[in-house]
Amino acid sequence: MDIRRAKQILDSTKEVEVHYQGKPVWIQNVDESSQTARIYPLDNPDNEMTVSVHQLEEV
Repeated sequence: MDIRRAKQILDSTKEVEVHYQGKPVWIQNVDESSQTARIYPLDNPDNEMTVSVHQLEEV
């Protein structure tokens, strides 16, 4: 995924399915300068992590 699309998903009022390493995640924040996103798995909201937006996949 590119940074522009990650920001669109974050700002969207619709729920967009996004996966990280094959698992559904929620995007909490996008950092354009570092090209990263703060995410958490839908099945484990306490497991927050920062990953490259390029590792995210829209399903």
